[in-house]
Amino acid sequence: MKIHEYQAKEILKKYRVPVPSGKVAYTADEAVEAAQVIGGSVWVVKAQIHAGGRGKGGGVKVAKSLDEVRTFAENILGMQLITHQTGPEGKKVNRLLIEQGINIDRELYLGITLDRATSKNTIMVSTEGGMEIEKVAEESPEKIVKLSVDPFIGLQEFEARELAFALGLEGTQFKNAVPFFLALYKAYIATDATLAEINPLVVTKEGSVLALDAKINFDDNALFRHPEFAELRDLDEEEPLEIEASKFNLNYIKLDGNVGCMVNGAGLAMGTMDIIKLAGGEPANFLDVGGGANKETVANGFKIILSDPNVKAILINIFGGIVRCDRVAQGVIDAANEIHVGLPIVVRLEGTNAPEARELLKNSGLNFEVAGSLQEAAQKVTAVLKS
Repeated sequence: MKIHEYQAKEILKKYRVPVPSGKVAYTADEAVEAAQVIGGSVWVVKAQIHAGGRGKGGGVKVAKSLDEVRTFAENILGMQLITHQTGPEGKKVNRLLIEQGINIDRELYLGITLDRATSKNTIMVSTEGGMEIEKVAEESPEKIVKLSVDPFIGLQEFEARELAFALGLEGTQFKNAVPFFLALYKAYIATDATLAEINPLVVTKEGSVLALDAKINFDDNALFRHPEFAELRDLDEEEPLEIEASKFNLNYIKLDGNVGCMVNGAGLAMGTMDIIKLAGGEPANFLDVGGGANKETVANGFKIILSDPNVKAILINIFGGIVRCDRVAQGVIDAANEIHVGLPIVVRLEGTNAPEARELLKNSGLNFEVAGSLQEAAQKVTAVLKS
């Protein structure tokens, strides 16, 4: 689950992570009022969408008067903000964050996430703040310093000092950076986050260390422990089909291709998408229906896939381990009859009672292409598209 920058900063403040003074605004009048409450002579007007690169897209402006605050707010609110993360369609800006201007000395990078290879949370810091960390990793990997944190004891003060040294901080900046790192790690753990990213992390000429930007993603599987986070969800920022799929407990992610995928198991789903691309096709989605695929699950999966107008064919790839393949096949037949799927469907079932399942599909009277292997299934679905 993703949240907005201003929401992330409200959470960080609870854990004593220093952030600039700021207020959310939904209208130009509210933006001016927020600037007056914050005080000072310089403010930053920031678009709030679930995407990075807002500044490059024109969604972040520095205002040096209240009139400029109003003008920038009027221009940004309602705009379709296009960044490298939104795609060409962009995202509509419905809210702003008005913040105090900061006397920046240096811009740095700080991020915390789980490294699955080591099963440890990893803290990454870099002197290249304000840039995309992926670009830094590609072009200047030596400028990223990583620290793996022992999950049993957490981030220690000496480790936080090592990070501050790695960033070349000295004096007051160094002294303020150490508690900043410790507080951010505490917030990351306490909120069951999957990502806490501060880019840029800034040090001011006065020696303060602040989260000038903040991105926090939560672990969906841990949200039951944090009912207070439910109100932070902004459905306007999410893909409508993904929202609909979540109502049926389906793991769905929309992509840009034309082959609808229905698979049980996340790893198998990833492999299915890969082999579709190898065969010359483009997957339209990631859809994991779980281990117990049945008529209801398949029917709901069909509804979600068919709601995407780009889908021209469907590939069903089910491994019958927990569930028998013949039961899955009957579920596919019943669901296809109920939904009246008008697109070509290629089905590959493997596992318990797979031969029986193939016979059911072949004798169903429906227009199924039955494949014996994943490679054959991918070839058949791309051949259907070409024909």
